[in-house]
Amino acid sequence: MHPDIRTYNNAQPAEYQKICNTLAKAIDAGLPAAESKLWHRGPVWFLDENPVTGYWARKSCVQLLFWSGKSFDEPGLEAEGKFMAAQLRITSTSDIVAKDLKRWLGKAKTIQWDYKNIVRRRGVLEKLGDW
Repeated sequence: MHPDIRTYNNAQPAEYQKICNTLAKAIDAGLPAAESKLWHRGPVWFLDENPVTGYWARKSCVQLLFWSGKSFDEPGLEAEGKFMAAQLRITSTSDIVAKDLKRWLGKAKTIQWDYKNIVRRRGVLEKLGDW
């Protein structure tokens, strides 16, 4: 686990620490080629400099976000924002279904929209790859 992510997780309330540590370990295992760091005040994992997943401790939950999650066509993830992101709001480690998370991480490797260049393209997302 990236040291900054460990520090972030340890700064959370006890129940959120458990959630964050569970997520970080699962994401590290599911995306071993990803670079992880704190970005926009939360842990985020990148593939080829493109953000694919991350989480943030909120007042009422830990928000797990998949930048291209709307394209996963997966129950359990709900749309977030105006682009292609989808989220899961987690209030307990029991909300994390390991097989679902593993499947979503697998999809995050191949189903991606180009967020890396969204500013240069003035808010226009392009599909990456052939999926």
